[in-house]
Amino acid sequence: MECVEEGGRILTICNACRYCEGYCPVFPAMESRPQFTRSDLYYLSNLCHNCGECYYACQYAPPHEFAVNVPQVLAQIRLESYRHRAQPRFLAGLFGQSGKLALAASLVSAVVGLALSPAYGANFYDIVPHAVMAAIFGAAALLVTAALTASAAGQFTGMPKLNLPALARAARSILTLEHLSSHGAGCTYPGEHHSMARRWFHHLTFYGFLLCFASTCVAAWYHFALRRLAPYPYWSAPVILGTLGGAGLLAGPSGLYWLKRRRNTALADSSQDSFDVTFLALLFAASLTGLLLLALRQSPVMRPLLIVHLAIVLALFVTLPYGKFVHGIYRAAALLRYAIERNAGRQT
Repeated sequence: MECVEEGGRILTICNACRYCEGYCPVFPAMESRPQFTRSDLYYLSNLCHNCGECYYACQYAPPHEFAVNVPQVLAQIRLESYRHRAQPRFLAGLFGQSGKLALAASLVSAVVGLALSPAYGANFYDIVPHAVMAAIFGAAALLVTAALTASAAGQFTGMPKLNLPALARAARSILTLEHLSSHGAGCTYPGEHHSMARRWFHHLTFYGFLLCFASTCVAAWYHFALRRLAPYPYWSAPVILGTLGGAGLLAGPSGLYWLKRRRNTALADSSQDSFDVTFLALLFAASLTGLLLLALRQSPVMRPLLIVHLAIVLALFVTLPYGKFVHGIYRAAALLRYAIERNAGRQT
């Protein structure tokens, strides 16, 4: 809770200064609050995109005695908000342990899969029957969705009434990542100079993930509605969508990791590095093994590749409610709240 108290102290100073008013939504949202409850600080921390521009502009940043470091403190509060609102509550301790959880889940899944699956098969479902695959990942999807929904619900406490203009504005902010553009110059990340790199790598990751999800949905439609069984031709919709999404999930996480290695650590919470890198590594590994499986599906290595790929994807699923993935859900909710507040006239 020390980070919450420190956040209140720093934002009180910012509220008196207001030099950074036009930089991002955090400051207009902050200025509408004469004091800061824990809920307010959770909201503002998830509204922050951690670009660092306010840090470089601040006359009270370290080594000044006021030691104002908005990006670092809000990053710490964000993690606190995830833990505080995690559902079910007894699993909140998994935040910060997602790397160990992912490794355990993938290893156990791979060992069990290799032990129980046939030694040879002509296609994927000879190795792992479709009913088994659907049951495992269907159950995981339901549990993950329930946990994420229950966790994110707290973001909407006390929110003004939803309306279509606010929803449209929030959707634009989320889908375009406009707050990483700094009016076209790009954000000050990984260093003090503006760059659009972070925005583009986030786009590759986000839309790569959506394309892979779309590929899975189309494949399910093929299987259940059209009675067309995998493997599908290279020119089919599931394969094209999956290949494009997989390419995005190779380039995006790689680029974000590269930027993270070069960032200014003075404005980051380095204790969260493993938390961040685990998610990037799982996305990259799931994509890499998926693309290799597509290319080598007629080869003798298809069986171990399939098991390893499914094990990594299952580990990714298991860690979604207790890893870096939740920041996308929380940030989307914060942007929606900001849009509603602006539309309600609480912001200028």
